[in-house]
Amino acid sequence: NPLNVAKGRAEMLDQEHARIIARNLDRIEDIIDDVLTVVWTGQPIEGVEQTDVSEIAQQCWGHVETNAATLTIADEPVIQADSDRFKQLLENLFRNAVEHGGDDVTITVGTVGSDGLFIADDGTGIPPENREEVFNRGYSTATDGTGLGLSIVQGICDAHGWSVTVTSSKEGGARFEIMNTGVIDTN
Repeated sequence: NPLNVAKGRAEMLDQEHARIIARNLDRIEDIIDDVLTVVWTGQPIEGVEQTDVSEIAQQCWGHVETNAATLTIADEPVIQADSDRFKQLLENLFRNAVEHGGDDVTITVGTVGSDGLFIADDGTGIPPENREEVFNRGYSTATDGTGLGLSIVQGICDAHGWSVTVTSSKEGGARFEIMNTGVIDTN
């Protein structure tokens, strides 16, 4: 595709210009990926399957640039989900925690009661006055953010019939609670 051609040509330039061009092309690629995901998440879910949250979380962790961040699995539930979309949801929440909570943030995944999940971090958190708007498309506090990550999370939850809210974690970071997930087993 044209983006790959531009990336290949950028490698032929001097180092300083190539780095700047490559960084911007990577940014364009991220934006394209986010927009495609927004379109994809708006599609109806064809079917759900038993999804091991711990297993999927570990897979997602390997797909996100985590720097010195840590993932902790507090519980190991199995839920009914479209596993591809659930992976996207977790990757977006993990990426968001690392980008906003710091390179060494600790992220914890666990259950809420008998029918929900939480993804929490020990980062800086989200002020109460911003918690509703973080799910709006285009909302971002990062200068290079697209503002699509958490709206994608909302869309995935909506498509499953789940609800998502954000509050504070015990450590003062962000805590996303996803309810009505149909937890089948908590091992």
